[in-house]
Amino acid sequence: MPKLSPDLLSVLRCPVTGSPLEQDGEELVSAAADESGKTLRYSIEDGIPLLLPPELLAAAAVAPSDRHDAAPAAG
Repeated sequence: MPKLSPDLLSVLRCPVTGSPLEQDGEELVSAAADESGKTLRYSIEDGIPLLLPPELLAAAAVAPSDRHDAAPAAG
């Protein structure tokens, strides 16, 4: 897995804590723990960081793919 560019990592932030993220293999890890003391981890798929909070990640995984980026109908 290639490393994300330092420029990209410099602007990415954890959506829960707002802390910087560091790459650890195929995941990004928040520099600060959340309010429960847990360090948050976000996967990288095909070079794209999936920065969804854990409670939204499950919902996104079950959403039908035809519901993503739907183009408006011409009319």
